Amino acid sequence: MKKHFLALGLAAALLAPQAAGAEGFAINEWSAEGVAMGGARMFAEDDAANVAYNPASITKVKGEAMKNSATYLSPHGSYKADIKESVNPVTGSTVPAYAEYGHNKVHAGWAVGSYYVKQINDKEWFGIGAFPRFAMVSEFERNSKVSSNAFFSKLNGVSVTPTYAHKFDKKWSAAVGAEINYVGLELQKNSYHPVYQINMGATQTEGESYALGWNAAVNYNFDDKNEIGVVYRSRITHSLEADFKMYPATGGKITADAYGVVTLPDSWDFGYNHKFDNKTRVELKATRTNWSTYDALNVYFDKPIFGTSAALSDKNWESGWRYAIGVEHNLSDKYAVMAGFAYDESSIPFDGGDFLVPTGNRRTYSLGARYNDKKQTVAVALGWMDVGSLDFKGHTGDAYARAHTYDSFTKIASISYQRKF
Repeated sequence: MKKHFLALGLAAALLAPQAAGAEGFAINEWSAEGVAMGGARMFAEDDAANVAYNPASITKVKGEAMKNSATYLSPHGSYKADIKESVNPVTGSTVPAYAEYGHNKVHAGWAVGSYYVKQINDKEWFGIGAFPRFAMVSEFERNSKVSSNAFFSKLNGVSVTPTYAHKFDKKWSAAVGAEINYVGLELQKNSYHPVYQINMGATQTEGESYALGWNAAVNYNFDDKNEIGVVYRSRITHSLEADFKMYPATGGKITADAYGVVTLPDSWDFGYNHKFDNKTRVELKATRTNWSTYDALNVYFDKPIFGTSAALSDKNWESGWRYAIGVEHNLSDKYAVMAGFAYDESSIPFDGGDFLVPTGNRRTYSLGARYNDKKQTVAVALGWMDVGSLDFKGHTGDAYARAHTYDSFTKIASISYQRKF
């Protein structure tokens, strides 16, 4: 049964579509308990999802445990775009600039995680997880002018992380692990004439890549009530091989092989845990993500497409911080409640924003509850993310000069189930 349980979880994590839930296209929603505590869950007791949140804390798992988690994310938002001045191709007269208003098409996704931890002896633990660290999906109306930038964007991602942890004594524990990272990228947009602003046809770029990374973590207990931890996750460079298709408005289809290089950022997690007593504890967490690695999203073709051999898009994102606080209170031996809050700094500059990830500073509020007995744990959580507003300019080839997103939010619901053996 254990093998079937883990295989089912791994398959779900690999096949589920993903949705953005944190700064940039990073994902923090790896379990219902983690969602409930705003992502501040680095020091949980007996939780197999520690493989994702803090590998050094898998030393808190007694015996053997498996866990599956599914989080539903539903993004909503509106925009205003300043459409560029153009020329009427028939009369030659100037069409003045104007404002276009619209909203995203609700395209919900799932963040699915599966985890397994086994205590080898009093000093050593092994764990493995399959969960999304980077993913997003966004969709807008195909006939809108912002479709010159993107009308459908999707990044499916999953990380498989085999991990070894060692407990040196009552105060120190540490872990090191590999990361096998998969990404599948799909971008769809319309190509507009730079003068007439006529839609010349839709394009689709679709590719995938596997790459390797690593992580390391350490925990230190000051005493029975206070603990700190640090987690580092390496940057991962993907060389994407893609298929490019264009469907000209005049008919037919143009195909080409395409490729590009994308570097997913490295990050640092810093956590602090305080136990007030045996029932109540609070976690503080700060995450530094080096989004400056996302300097461009350039796609190169093996042959010229309408006179160009590349689609270039500068990003120049800035590194940023995420802050979170989570509280967990045990009502009894079997029931617990949790609450959390997180704040994400936007890393997207005015000249690097787009409709792939049109998000600003974010605030996430969440609540959750858990039931557990000696063999199993069930947890549920609800969250609401104020995604904030963002201003950004149009890039080369875009039909708009600048855009403003507003009234953006994401609904979050999560459930987890853990079984001990």
